[in-house]
Amino acid sequence: MKTINRNTAVAWAVAAALGGMIIGQLTPTRAQNIGDILKGGVAGAAILIAVDKFGPDIDKFVNKITGNKPGADSGESTNVVPILSVGRGTYAGAVQVSGPTKQVDQVKAVAQLEGQARIGVTVRAKVLIPISNRNVTDPTKLSRVKGVGIASLLDIKL
Repeated sequence: MKTINRNTAVAWAVAAALGGMIIGQLTPTRAQNIGDILKGGVAGAAILIAVDKFGPDIDKFVNKITGNKPGADSGESTNVVPILSVGRGTYAGAVQVSGPTKQVDQVKAVAQLEGQARIGVTVRAKVLIPISNRNVTDPTKLSRVKGVGIASLLDIKL
């Protein structure tokens, strides 16, 4: 059996201790990131549930603030739907959409796309597109509902 000299033993002990400290520092970071991901998913789901449950009440509230009076007489209506950040599938918030009743009834969510271009100056855009399907992962395959606009951007406190 081979014996290890004292210097080698000390080197291994120091390496093990340092390795343990490094791993000990990485684990909370990784757990924190996973926690952030879970929080984001939970918050997104909470917004979706809140919009599905309280959407009509939120819609009435926004219409009261804006003085908007949609109804059968005008052929116009409003609805509150979630915002989906396309490509990530994350629920980011909610909006009130407005337009002809037939089209507004088709809107299940609003897709949020972001882009940037250099046109003499740098221009950033957040584009909100009313869509008829919540299961969106590919921005090129959005099921756009034409004739509907965004009336209000909403913040929902969780």
